[in-house]
Amino acid sequence: MKKIILIIFFAVIIFTFLGLFIQNILSNFSFQKSFSNSITILQDDYITDNQRKIDILHYKLYFDLYPERKTLIATAEVIGTVIEQPLSRIDLNFYDNFQITEVTLNGTQSDYKLNDKLFSIPFVADIGDTFVVKISYEGTPQRVGLAGFVFGKRDGIPLVYTLSEPTYASSWFPCNDLPTDKVLMDIKISNDTSMISVSNGILVSSEINGSRKTYHWKTVYPISTYLIALYSSDYETFSDQYISLDGKDTMSLEYYVLPDKLEKAKVDFSEHANILNFFAKTFGEYPFIEEKYGVAEFLWSSGAMENQTITGVASSLIGGKNLFLDFYIHELAHHWWGNAIGPKSWKDIWLNEGFSSYSEALYFEHKSGSSALQSTMRDKYFMEFSGTLAEPGSYLFTNTVYDKGAWLLHMLRWEVGDSSFFEILREYYEKYKYSNASTEDFINICENVSAKNLQKFFHQWLEGEGQIELEYAISFKEENGSINTTIEIEQVQEDYEYYEFPLEIVFNFEKDESVSHLVNVKSSLTIFELTSDSKPTIEFDPNSWLLASIVEK
Repeated sequence: MKKIILIIFFAVIIFTFLGLFIQNILSNFSFQKSFSNSITILQDDYITDNQRKIDILHYKLYFDLYPERKTLIATAEVIGTVIEQPLSRIDLNFYDNFQITEVTLNGTQSDYKLNDKLFSIPFVADIGDTFVVKISYEGTPQRVGLAGFVFGKRDGIPLVYTLSEPTYASSWFPCNDLPTDKVLMDIKISNDTSMISVSNGILVSSEINGSRKTYHWKTVYPISTYLIALYSSDYETFSDQYISLDGKDTMSLEYYVLPDKLEKAKVDFSEHANILNFFAKTFGEYPFIEEKYGVAEFLWSSGAMENQTITGVASSLIGGKNLFLDFYIHELAHHWWGNAIGPKSWKDIWLNEGFSSYSEALYFEHKSGSSALQSTMRDKYFMEFSGTLAEPGSYLFTNTVYDKGAWLLHMLRWEVGDSSFFEILREYYEKYKYSNASTEDFINICENVSAKNLQKFFHQWLEGEGQIELEYAISFKEENGSINTTIEIEQVQEDYEYYEFPLEIVFNFEKDESVSHLVNVKSSLTIFELTSDSKPTIEFDPNSWLLASIVEK
């Protein structure tokens, strides 16, 4: 997920330099800083012990939409199995603002309780027993989190959409709202015949019944609840295609936008096939090749959400000038990092967001070379990263999770080298595809592939707050016709005693001659000496591999 806020400030100056600096302006006002605390808090106790004793296998959902009244009539069929005992009831997450009209368990009407966003139905079962809970309900969804379920309008055109990350799928259908409980899903969406309704996976059918049209979508790959999505509007559509690396599969790229955005979207979305091809070559084949990749316009203020195979993109990001390519790269990267491989818990969210943020840098490097990699990473540099990657706490969507997460991967690449780094990404993807991984799982892959002990590296960047802060002093002494250069480098950060890292120092001499030295910093004070024939100028970390501020004393 990626969000941006544009600040109107010194409008005349910004307008003057817009053509040169727009991409940096947009990047620097990064999306995560505009999240208010009220919409990013994740409660630890939203899952009961009973929910961890069941495994949901399949959701069958039906939604009859009435945008003018902002109401829906829905049925959710939840099919699951028992994986742990003792179990005396089935618990599901579900908001309590709907009117429930019928509940059945295995085809028989059943009592139930719905209290404080928890739906419970009595069920005593053995391990391996299956169940089908069917709940019919109607009403107006409660808008929660970043959106939840929204009946919206743009320029008088109804647009219905959902945005459920992290735990708001239960605001519009009953579910086991855990990222680890991946399922198969069927969804039928009914609206006026003028409306196109879109969801995850592949389109099974579309049927007209009088003034209503019903679209049936289904997944063939497992999906987490927070990635289940619904969009319905008077969309214009266009398409492209992606051919798999082995040439055996041709997959549809499907785009849904309101009429006034059609020509602009054709410009802005044109890079998707190239991005797919690069990521497939770099990480492994697109994980949902038998379904699709799609983008649907929605009304989130200014951002995008990686709903599986059908990314939602804000209207404001469709401008026809290719100014928001980083957003499209980021959301597509999530289909490897976050969708195919989900987090084992929400504290592992950096595995989603840090990976997708670094994927932006990788694509720009692929397109424009190492200078683009460096500039992209510099755009992700902040003087302060609050909290830690290991324990993001209740606030999941911060620059620490996104940008420090990307920097961790960038520095890991510097630590292990390109060959091992890209093998790590491919091994990680192949092992955990269609399942979930923890930070510890990723560390194990890194150590196995690189054959290096990386415990110190990960401890300092996962557990440590902030970043490296270096102050240096340089002295020169002429002796016997030579120049002795002494460099003292001191770590002065307050949040972590000292980091260990390889620091590149480049000595530049006359006639464009230069010498590079790699200094392994392993203490708070490091001294490096060099003897040369002439006095050099000195660069520290010239290729921007370190999350560090480096200033002269």
